[in-house]
Order: sequence, then structure tokens, then C-alpha cells
Amino acid sequence: MGRKGYPAEFRRRVLGLIAAGRSIGSISTDLGISEQTIYTWRRQERIDRGVEPGVSSIDHAELVAARKRIRELETEVEIHRRATELLGGDVGPKGGSRRSK
Repeated sequence: MGRKGYPAEFRRRVLGLIAAGRSIGSISTDLGISEQTIYTWRRQERIDRGVEPGVSSIDHAELVAARKRIRELETEVEIHRRATELLGGDVGPKGGSRRSK
């Protein structure tokens, strides 16, 4: 995988420069980052403030965490499924240690 990106504090400072009236082109040249990157940061900041529609940073982080947890749970289920097949039995959710009445 590639690099994670710029630190959040750096992004905040760049956005502060824009708010102070500096042009994106001059900031891009001075700091050596692409204009598109700065435009992307500005758009995400507007989404986070509710000025523009889209998925906020917090919602995005929650979605990423939820998807990761789903993958982990699906892996666990698959492991249990394979173990049950290998053991050749039908194991209930509580391990099948007691018979139901």
C-alpha cells in the first residue's frame, strides 16, 4: 500500500491559509503539494461542516471500522463452518452439549 497521507494538523494549516486569503495555486507551489489535493481537503472540510453534501470524515471512519468488523465476523463464521464440516457433525449454537426438551 502507498503512504497514508499528510498529517491532519498539516491539512488544517493549509486550509487556514486558504481561509486567510491565500490562493490554492500559491499554497501548492510553496508547499510542493498538488492543487487537486488541496481542493479535495477543502471539499472534505466543507462536507464536515455541513456546508456541502457528502459523507463526513467521522461517518467514513465508522464505515471503515464497521466493514473491517464485518470481514472479521465473516471469517469467524467461515472457520466455524469448516470446523463443523471437518468434525462431521451438526453442532448447535451452544455447542450441542444438551438435548432440548
